[in-house]
Amino acid sequence: MALDLLIKNGTVIDGSGLPRYRADVGVKDGRIVEIGRIRAPAERVIDAEGQIVSPGFIDGHTHMDAQVAWDPLGSCSCWHGVTSVVMGNCGFALAPCKPEDREWFARCLTAVEDIPTEAMMEGIDWTWETFPEYLANVERLPKGLNYGMYIGHSALRMYAMGKRGLEEKASEDDLREMEHAVAEALKAGALGFSTSRATTHVTPDDTPVASRIADWREIERLVGAMGALDAGIFQVGPDISGGEAQKACLEQLRKIAIDSGRPIMFGMLATKQGVDPNPWDFQTRFMDETVAMGGRMYGQATTRSINAVFSLRSYLPFDVLPAWKEVRSLPLAEQKARLRDPEVRARLITAEATMKPRDQILQGGGAATTDPRKPNYDNLFPMLSVDWDDPSVGELSRRHNKHPVEVILDLALDNDNRMFVQPIVNEQPADVLNLLKHPRTLATFSDSGAHVCQEMGSSLQTHLLSYWVRNKQQFTLEEAVRMLTFDNASAWELPDRGLIRTGYAADLVVFDEAGIKPQLPTVEQDLPGGARRLVQKADGIAATVVNGVVAIENGEATGNHGGQVLKGRLAA
Repeated sequence: MALDLLIKNGTVIDGSGLPRYRADVGVKDGRIVEIGRIRAPAERVIDAEGQIVSPGFIDGHTHMDAQVAWDPLGSCSCWHGVTSVVMGNCGFALAPCKPEDREWFARCLTAVEDIPTEAMMEGIDWTWETFPEYLANVERLPKGLNYGMYIGHSALRMYAMGKRGLEEKASEDDLREMEHAVAEALKAGALGFSTSRATTHVTPDDTPVASRIADWREIERLVGAMGALDAGIFQVGPDISGGEAQKACLEQLRKIAIDSGRPIMFGMLATKQGVDPNPWDFQTRFMDETVAMGGRMYGQATTRSINAVFSLRSYLPFDVLPAWKEVRSLPLAEQKARLRDPEVRARLITAEATMKPRDQILQGGGAATTDPRKPNYDNLFPMLSVDWDDPSVGELSRRHNKHPVEVILDLALDNDNRMFVQPIVNEQPADVLNLLKHPRTLATFSDSGAHVCQEMGSSLQTHLLSYWVRNKQQFTLEEAVRMLTFDNASAWELPDRGLIRTGYAADLVVFDEAGIKPQLPTVEQDLPGGARRLVQKADGIAATVVNGVVAIENGEATGNHGGQVLKGRLAA
């Protein structure tokens, strides 16, 4: 049998957590058909001598619902070994949606997820109304990745209730309509239903998004619709505004998990923000207790802090101040000239003293960039490398006897793309490690496609492999690959992904164990209409294969798109 693709001489880490072994991997018609010492001819051969061959990485928490319309690559995820993503998280989706509400939906995604409205209105050929129509539209699009999706609560509520969805409790008729839509979505291929209770999720009018208006009875009914079909995952962005608020939210999720029998996933975060926040292990204990009581529950964790990202070419912490606005409104070359002027600097430093002080209100990455408080300079770090061991701005200020603002400006003027990261949650690496080591925590939470100029989580996979495996030696490579592949495939009930096995989909990554790592991010203006976003690529990945198609080779797109829509088990 002639193969379509043969990956020869590689060291296979198969995703199961078992030890590595040397073997060839043969692919035909998008499937792995042979593993071993393969002698059959192949149309395409990749020599993986000295390289690791693993399953493609799976990211279950993205917001690529709009981006998939204009970006067949699936960037930035595609550059970090990701072959499959799940979108529609936290109740934010583009379907169902009535034609007259399209711009409102786009504006809501801008307000919550920093996806530019102009890019969405220009880049999306918005031809759908219902969720099945949206899924069919994604099926038709060229895709470099595999996409699974949830039906989102905020979208569903607005579709069923119109503007009442932003103000009122649902009536019995509203609930029946939404239950029907959830069941319809599952039968079309949705992986589940998502919602948000997070206080950071607000509309363009600074009011709660539609899902936050719903009471828990409504959520119980909608998850119950999945329970009646014994299908679908319930994903929720929890309330972490304070310790008591988090406890109350999780108690409601426990009841739903036990009553519905459906798996529940929620964002697993450690933070010093908010009112009397709980320690990191409160959440892991809660999950274990819930499972002991008969529920199914997973935490979604990233592999590092979640940060507000600042740069000269995007946001700086001081942009809200009038003196800074005057300078920051100028073209970049003029800004740089003014920022080198000692008199201008003196005025800007004086203005910095007037910033709002920090308080106990939990801020997400969006508010931290658009409505920032006065920085804690010991918690603001220039990205001088990707090793996450850079000194803070505060430390550099003391070392060089300069005002922190001057430190920031000197570094920014030295490199237009210099990034500064302010950890918002998961501030302590030890907390992140403890979360990742818990067996019910999934290494997934990139938010890829969202917060396009405010955060950069798309590199969580290469960060895990370079920082926690190679640098810190906290996981073996076999353990880390399992976390990124089979663990996630199992949690999202993707039956033929996440392992290198004959018969499985040929989603594969070929990478250098000693060289894989994220690159430093840059700001690019490559969204529809020229809107800006953060872009981060990776080193050390020789090839990414999606359903047997080589999509990325040595960091460059091949122009070949083998992605598919990942559907739940009820799909016809």
